Amino acid sequence: MKRTHALSQSLVLIVTISLATAAVAQKPGGVLRRANDENPPTASLHEEGLSVVSTPFAPLFNNLVVFDPTKNMSRSDAIVPELATSWTWSADNITLTFKLRHGVKWHDGKPFTSADVKCTWDAVTGKREAGWRKSPRKAWFANLKEITVEGEDQVSFRLGRPQPSFLTFFASGWFPVYPCHVDGRVMRQKPIGTGPFMLKSLEPGKMIRLVRNPNYWKPGRPYLDGIDMPIIASTSTRNLAFIAGETDMYTPSATLLADVKAKVPDAVCVVGLSHAYTQLLMNPAVPPFGDARIRKAMALTIDRDAVVKTKGAGLDRIGGEMMPPTEGAWGLDKADLASIPGYGADIETNREEARKLMREAGYGPDKPLNIVLTTRDVARFRDVAIMILDHLSRIYVKGEMKLIDSALWSTVLSKHQYSVGVGSRGQSLDDPDVVFYAGYTCKSPSNSTGYCNKEMEALFDQQSAMLDQAARKRLVKEIDRKLQMEAARPTITFAALPYCWRPYVKGYVPSLNNMYNNLRMEDVWLDK
Repeated sequence: MKRTHALSQSLVLIVTISLATAAVAQKPGGVLRRANDENPPTASLHEEGLSVVSTPFAPLFNNLVVFDPTKNMSRSDAIVPELATSWTWSADNITLTFKLRHGVKWHDGKPFTSADVKCTWDAVTGKREAGWRKSPRKAWFANLKEITVEGEDQVSFRLGRPQPSFLTFFASGWFPVYPCHVDGRVMRQKPIGTGPFMLKSLEPGKMIRLVRNPNYWKPGRPYLDGIDMPIIASTSTRNLAFIAGETDMYTPSATLLADVKAKVPDAVCVVGLSHAYTQLLMNPAVPPFGDARIRKAMALTIDRDAVVKTKGAGLDRIGGEMMPPTEGAWGLDKADLASIPGYGADIETNREEARKLMREAGYGPDKPLNIVLTTRDVARFRDVAIMILDHLSRIYVKGEMKLIDSALWSTVLSKHQYSVGVGSRGQSLDDPDVVFYAGYTCKSPSNSTGYCNKEMEALFDQQSAMLDQAARKRLVKEIDRKLQMEAARPTITFAALPYCWRPYVKGYVPSLNNMYNNLRMEDVWLDK
């Protein structure tokens, strides 16, 4: 028997009536202003992994399905149709079939069809040459065996085995449908989508401008005439721009939130625990970081509480590889973390053990380990890197910092062109398959440390196929614990992410557990 997920006619009617009622108060027009933190390396969502790409360019596109944008948490039980109108699983949980929306057009006027869906995921999985330089989330779809189309309005994805998480992948902010007729090289600079906004201009280092798509398939959307995004790399300048009223929306660091609230008391601000976490990266291919004693010692010396208080203004959180509860559904809690080396409250005991390991590896006060600590040339990463260098200095490590421009950072990681680094991983949904397959499988392009453990990969597959979600959660926690015990890629903190906007900005619902979702901006309007 097939299991079908679709909006019933009655629910469609209720939603339509609700939207029509709400629309009475909404004012069309106006241009929203929000700063982009850095110059995006390209405009191609499928090739990048930074919020400075997803924030400005997600409004150009649509997914097959999305996390409900009216909710402030991206959860697997709150997925709604977008370019797909419904989806159906086969009885054996192997084939997922989407029915597609009629009448949708790309920004250049060409029709959207099932061929575009197949082309997109054939490119993601490497079965089609699309002109992409990379597909950083290719590992998500390792279980995908075949894509078939039936006419212009139906597409099916056949898996190698059951995988309960598979549908959620399509809701991620990183997986819009791309046009089959536009080369990937063009999409890096002049992207074409089906979304509520179109790209008007992209001036590197200066401004990104979007304009309303007059032929958007959702009647009456978007409300805004456009979105202007000045590129403001300076943290202090972005802060001043919002305080001065030059921008309407702002995502300050946790340390600047109090200043924003003091100087703009009517600002609406909420704080989420983004699924972006800072980690200590150690390249085992570069001596001596292949030595497990060195990696464990460096993990032991990190004072995570100090980072939370200083860098995160007390708002950041401590976790393992998966997002901690309650925002995260799978992560390790405080009791789980307490038994892992380096997470205990007695930092001096941890560091004494670390010094012992360093001495065993041949280092000491008269023979320090000299390192270059690489990180992005962004304030929040520089600040953490400075703290980590101080922590490492307590265990016979002498280091200097090397700063990398954000446009080059992904390349540095993918080519493993570093020995030690402070980096941030951002997950576009809270699911173990996303975290483990992309970050820790041997051949994943997103595996920034080259970690490769076939026994762990077998555990990844085991949890992925489990239909009993309670049992799966227990196994996921054990996997997370093993990764932390190995110091495979020690997590420092999960970042608190404040979202602030002027009171006249209406209809904005940020995703408080994922900064890569709820970015369409089609329901946002200005009450002024």
